[in-house]
Amino acid sequence: MKGIPSSTYFHVPPDWGWLIVFYFFFGGLAGGCYFLAVLIDFFGRPEDRPLARLGYLISFPCVIISGILLTVDLHRPERFWHMLLESNTFQPMFKYWSPMSLGSWALLIFGLFSFLSFLAALADSGRINWSGVRRLRPPGTIGGIISIIGGLFAFYVAGYTGVLLAVTNRPIWSDSPLLGMLFVVSAASISAALMILLAERNRWTMPGIADLHRMDVWILALELIVLVAFLITLGPVFRAWFSVWGVVLLLGVVVLGMLVPLFLSWRRDRLGGLNYTASAALVLIGGFILRMAVVLGAEAV
Repeated sequence: MKGIPSSTYFHVPPDWGWLIVFYFFFGGLAGGCYFLAVLIDFFGRPEDRPLARLGYLISFPCVIISGILLTVDLHRPERFWHMLLESNTFQPMFKYWSPMSLGSWALLIFGLFSFLSFLAALADSGRINWSGVRRLRPPGTIGGIISIIGGLFAFYVAGYTGVLLAVTNRPIWSDSPLLGMLFVVSAASISAALMILLAERNRWTMPGIADLHRMDVWILALELIVLVAFLITLGPVFRAWFSVWGVVLLLGVVVLGMLVPLFLSWRRDRLGGLNYTASAALVLIGGFILRMAVVLGAEAV
């Protein structure tokens, strides 16, 4: 396309497999959990502070896992630093027109901010005795700045994988402008689900858990709408889903990962506390299957 460097597009299938599926999944969790933690820190109740801390404690390990998966998937993993530095001059390698380059730098910078928040969360929970580190988290000024900047990069990391797919020349990936939005909304839903699961496992009773569950219900409904819109905007390419991957998308994502959790939330009063854990687990499974179907389904076309 005129005006867009050819390096932005794949001219042959990138042969992305399970490593990239897991990379997209953990990257979504990293960005989503951090962003939710920032929202809880700024707008939540004081008693919900442990819930925000949980988000920071999840985010940084997921960033590390994402980086490892992305590096291992390279044909020459030992050259992963070439994504960031020029091999001859060792100057920063930054291509503003390349989603791959932008994503690499965003992941690195976000990793730094998530690490700072991770240390602050450890200090806040008493796991490390570094009193000064607690200032790296709100409500202090330094912590507020770190959280705001980190939250912006978290939002980018959560959605850029969908954008990365959208700028390729592969069927399905490049045929809808909504793939990035779908991945952002999905990252929010699976991150809220994981935080709910871990909070329930720790038997926490703070009011923020119920708020997080209600928010996840609305996000899940939005995700279903975006997914339907994404499929509609594919146009004739929609026929590519008339395959086993279409069945996986319908049963694994729409039914198991969206409709059943929404039903469990709707019947919350009759089903008791089981619905929190069950619906959160199903949302997580559905989020993983979504990435699997989108990545592997397009590769199979």
